Amino acid sequence: MTARNELRLLPWSGPEGKPCYLSTDDKGGYMSRLADNIEKNQLDMAAILLEHAANTLDDEGTDSEDLRRLTRELTGTLRDVLRVATSRGHLLGMSEPHRF
Repeated sequence: MTARNELRLLPWSGPEGKPCYLSTDDKGGYMSRLADNIEKNQLDMAAILLEHAANTLDDEGTDSEDLRRLTRELTGTLRDVLRVATSRGHLLGMSEPHRF
């Protein structure tokens, strides 16, 4: 059995929001590449949302509903980015994964 510190935290959750892990020595395998692509997309979306958030906050006409929607989007994106950072830190042996 693979030790937990050798598992890769995947960028998606399993049933009931529990973390999913990958056990493989093949960093170029299908699941590893899929996880890499999803992580890249999540980080790209975070950059786009960050620019949108800056523009929304600069707009004095932004109403409270727009701010609530932006906050929900930022919260979800921050969760994704934290999962990527945790996964990468975990691969480097830096820390235990956080609960999401």
